[in-house]
Amino acid sequence: MIKINGRLLAAIAAASVLVPVVHAQRETPPAGVVNYTRVDATVACAGATPVQALPELKKSGFASVINFRMPQEQGANIDEAKAAAAQVGLKYIHLPHQTPTPEVAAAFLKAVADPSNQPVYIHCASANRVGAMWFIKRVKLDGWDVERAMKEAEAIGLRAPGLKEFALSYVSAAR
Repeated sequence: MIKINGRLLAAIAAASVLVPVVHAQRETPPAGVVNYTRVDATVACAGATPVQALPELKKSGFASVINFRMPQEQGANIDEAKAAAAQVGLKYIHLPHQTPTPEVAAAFLKAVADPSNQPVYIHCASANRVGAMWFIKRVKLDGWDVERAMKEAEAIGLRAPGLKEFALSYVSAAR
């Protein structure tokens, strides 16, 4: 019989909670994609994604793209991206925002929870907005605690204090 120290067991249990945050899968992103994180088999998050990357995303098995970029952002190319996505058979969901709103968050939660959209590729310019929305998804849909979800969101790209404030406020108000 193996004897395990109580403190060792507690440390192992505590560390196991952090495994999804620490071990978010890093794989080679499509050419030109920045801040790419493969969260799991059904989701990847990233920053700027050139139109030329969409065929590779489809070949990688993604069913849809959720884009938070505003049309006026440099390099956003929304119309071109929509057309390229349609051409390769990717569903394209555009939820543009610079400053998120409860309506955008609700639309994102609906889109990301829809099994027909999975696997889903989620992006903005830097992964900052993606991190905020992913935090909301983890708390509201997956039941994660705020601390664990925030660690993962920051690892994905959440940095802006205003986005963090919105995300925290949204999950608190919607409980």
